[in-house]
Amino acid sequence: MDLGTTLGGRRFTFRSIKEVLAKANEEKSGDKLAGVAAESVLERIAAKEVLSRLSVRDLRENPVVPYEEDEVTRMNQDSLDAAVYERVKGWSMAQLREYILSFEAGEEELRRLGKGLTAEVVAGVCKLMSNLDLIYAANKIRIPATCNTTIGLRGHFSTRLQPNHSTDNVEGITASVFEGLSYGCGDALFGLNPVNDTVASLTEVLKRFDEIKNRFEIPTQICVLGHITTQIEAVKRGAPCDMIFQSIAGSEKGNRAFGFTSDTVREAKALLKEKGTAKGPNVLYFETGQGSELSSEAHYGADQVTMEARCYAFAREFSPFMVNTVVGFIGPEYLYDSRQVIRAGLEDHFMGKLSGIPMGCDACYTNHMMADQNDVDNLSMLLASCGVNYLIGVPTSDDVMLNYQTNAYHDAATIREILGLRPITEFEKWLEKMGIMENGKLTPRAGDPTIFTAGR
Repeated sequence: MDLGTTLGGRRFTFRSIKEVLAKANEEKSGDKLAGVAAESVLERIAAKEVLSRLSVRDLRENPVVPYEEDEVTRMNQDSLDAAVYERVKGWSMAQLREYILSFEAGEEELRRLGKGLTAEVVAGVCKLMSNLDLIYAANKIRIPATCNTTIGLRGHFSTRLQPNHSTDNVEGITASVFEGLSYGCGDALFGLNPVNDTVASLTEVLKRFDEIKNRFEIPTQICVLGHITTQIEAVKRGAPCDMIFQSIAGSEKGNRAFGFTSDTVREAKALLKEKGTAKGPNVLYFETGQGSELSSEAHYGADQVTMEARCYAFAREFSPFMVNTVVGFIGPEYLYDSRQVIRAGLEDHFMGKLSGIPMGCDACYTNHMMADQNDVDNLSMLLASCGVNYLIGVPTSDDVMLNYQTNAYHDAATIREILGLRPITEFEKWLEKMGIMENGKLTPRAGDPTIFTAGR
């Protein structure tokens, strides 16, 4: 296999497909930290040229983590649609890119195609695309999923209402929920990141979410994003729960660093089918983010885009309701500035969709990186334009518990109005009943949380 090329009078030779994938990646501070990045723009172009000649089969047969050592690799390899793979295994990565971007490849064909591609192939074709390519290709695909309601249908754009509180005070959380609802936020999920990862604390918040959902007859889903094992125990003890959450990685070693295995996820899914409060069938929520494997020394010398694609291969096995990349949360060690964050958000969204995942995003940044709220606005609009299932919403864009910045509760309404998108249909009807929305736009009553507190 020829892994070399000549550019500008220089000969570039790469030792492995893993190295080609890493050096073909767009510039990421995390790849530099890992020591796998291209040393120059010219070397990056050379790696892209070599990658473009490699076949689908070449990348499938050379996973970045060996089959014998890693359950994520085994799950990905063993679940491929054999007929689809046989049809495309001889295609070069350049041919695959051209096909994905062609008029010939519509939504159903791309959803079918993704079933025959390993994570390394998905990451490889992503590296050959411009930002506009990623937007155009992702816009072709919709991946719906159903818990209590259905997310991801064309023409709709949803939000996760994130009412985080610095002490998990239930009354403070409730006030934040009411504020978010008053702006039309929360059709995908009420989802809290807890300070206290205890069964008692998770149960208290879940009971309040369930009480609000039932009292006001809100068609949505509820979840508290504690550790998967804490949530399992809470449900076993009777806590109301529509979905169970877990952050995931692109290797078995990375998942073990998070404190779980695939068997833990299977246990959670089976438990929710028995004791959960949702109709289903999609009852799991996963979060990802480029760089997490490097932070736990579980990246096996691979670049962070390829490891991120492997997260989606793992998630696909469990048919989740929601997946999102928390794209700028880890910090500048992995994504240095807004340019890298925006690129990563578009990469992750495309790769998730091509992998068959109902994909959302937390378009966010931390205060110690080179980004600001305008960059969040830019990424949010780009993602909504290419059909992202949902974004996150917090009060005034500032999460007081996680200490990072993301979308504000009222941002979703602006994006919906600009792009002609709507909330999940049942949720929109509920907003109309409450007087918060009319004909797809917020009413003068919107933004007033006393709608929910009058007479309490």
